[in-house]
Amino acid sequence: MKTAKYLLIVISFFLFACSKGGDSSTPTPTPTPTPTPTPTEAAVAFSVTQDPGSGNILGVVGTSQAINVKVSSALPSAGVTVAVTVTKDVDNSSVFTNSISSVAADNSLTITGLTPGVLCTATVVVTSKSTLTNTKTSSFKLAAK
Repeated sequence: MKTAKYLLIVISFFLFACSKGGDSSTPTPTPTPTPTPTPTEAAVAFSVTQDPGSGNILGVVGTSQAINVKVSSALPSAGVTVAVTVTKDVDNSSVFTNSISSVAADNSLTITGLTPGVLCTATVVVTSKSTLTNTKTSSFKLAAK
């Protein structure tokens, strides 16, 4: 009987001593590579040479007005889209809409279709072609005499 007890102790000792200790079938995780940072694009900035300023109205002689949109920020490599929309203040109906693609800093457009005595709002939107969230908007009032 004494031998059986010793045998039971020795067998249990061998069973515990021979355990795996951990799951060796799971490979060690490989670290996620750090993504290469993408260069950020300069925020779009521009001015409209005919903008009369806040609270002022641009007086237009005739039914058309040439404007120049000058991009003052660094131009994105893919260029920009310059969109001009003119709406009547009375009923918000569209008078003029034009959109051009450009890789130049100076962009000339001619607003047409103005009616004498009708107050309008011109909205100019410049958007980067490579980063669509990089956009800037400017508005001004104009009226044909």
